Amino acid sequence: MKRFILFGLLIVGFAALAGWARTVGSLPSPLARDFTTGTPSVKSMSVLAFAPDGILLIGDSEDAAIYAVDLNDRTVRSQKEALRLMDLEGQIASLLGTTSESVLVHDLAVNPISQNVYLSVSRTNARAHWDSRFTLPNDLGDAQILLKITPDGEIDEVPLQGVKYARAILPNPIEASKKHRWKKGIRLRVDTITDLVYHENKIYVAGLSNEEFASTMWQVPFPFTEDISATTVEIFHGAHGRYETKAPIRTFLPYQLNHEEYLLAAYLCTPLVTLPVSKLENGQHLMGKTVGEFGSGNYPLDMVRYQKNGKDYILISNSNLPFMVVDPDDIASYGGSITEEVEGYTAGVPYSVRSGTGIEQMDLLNADYLLALQRMPSGKLNMFSYPLARF
Repeated sequence: MKRFILFGLLIVGFAALAGWARTVGSLPSPLARDFTTGTPSVKSMSVLAFAPDGILLIGDSEDAAIYAVDLNDRTVRSQKEALRLMDLEGQIASLLGTTSESVLVHDLAVNPISQNVYLSVSRTNARAHWDSRFTLPNDLGDAQILLKITPDGEIDEVPLQGVKYARAILPNPIEASKKHRWKKGIRLRVDTITDLVYHENKIYVAGLSNEEFASTMWQVPFPFTEDISATTVEIFHGAHGRYETKAPIRTFLPYQLNHEEYLLAAYLCTPLVTLPVSKLENGQHLMGKTVGEFGSGNYPLDMVRYQKNGKDYILISNSNLPFMVVDPDDIASYGGSITEEVEGYTAGVPYSVRSGTGIEQMDLLNADYLLALQRMPSGKLNMFSYPLARF
């Protein structure tokens, strides 16, 4: 799950102007000063994201932990080029010595400095059992393979032996043995971490805790300390006509509305909610404000912020609906709150749709292109770059 990381683009622009793009990759990151050198015991690469200095963040649901890994990937690439790979699963299978049916991509994140693309992958035949519109990769296997795709399209496995890393353990995660209520055979543990975002010296982590109100937002200081806070989150789901406390946030991003910091969060079936960051207090319970209902029977997969003609927009990709474009000014000016069941499954803040079905992952490749994994009618998984101008 992915964000527009402003610090990355600023680094790219400054590096190009200052002429140090060739040497920055060899410089150590001060953020990794206290990291351990060794092999992180990652059990499941459930979610990927980036912190400053090209440090990869791995959300491990099985371990209920966040890993920060310094891959020394800081060589600046300032070109604004597209990236396109056909039959990605077939190419990965060739690299791993298996078949495309035995490859499952769990998440994608682009390093905003180098524009290298990182994938978390599992070797499993689970796709043969993909029998539900609500099935997600983490339901079917544990990703333990990290791959890198360069801007030139070269795919390589990234070893995690002898790397500099740090680990933060989330307090009170969902009990490992608890079963999903309506996904038969699935443990709730796979949703310990559903998304994570670095923002202003913190990592915000959405998922499920073992509290009675299970939906939780953790705040993890970065670099890591033991001062981790957890806030349980409740929302009103207009399409379902009820308050919900157990459904986790599926994708989110920080955004300032009316000079106040918020998290914009999307849930299954597809409410859009605002959470004031100032109210995310340790041990407290927060009622989010539901500002939109965008359609039932759908997973929101990824959310990014981009600019067009100097103005911000929010783009949401979905499992069963087209791309959705939301104007954050509409969120800021929306005075209401959805507190009753809505008819027709849509209400609140307006949005516009853009063509693009079969999207499974997305992130910003650079200032001009969106990168997406798209399942084609043929069944092949392709990697496309969409010009942001089309949105």
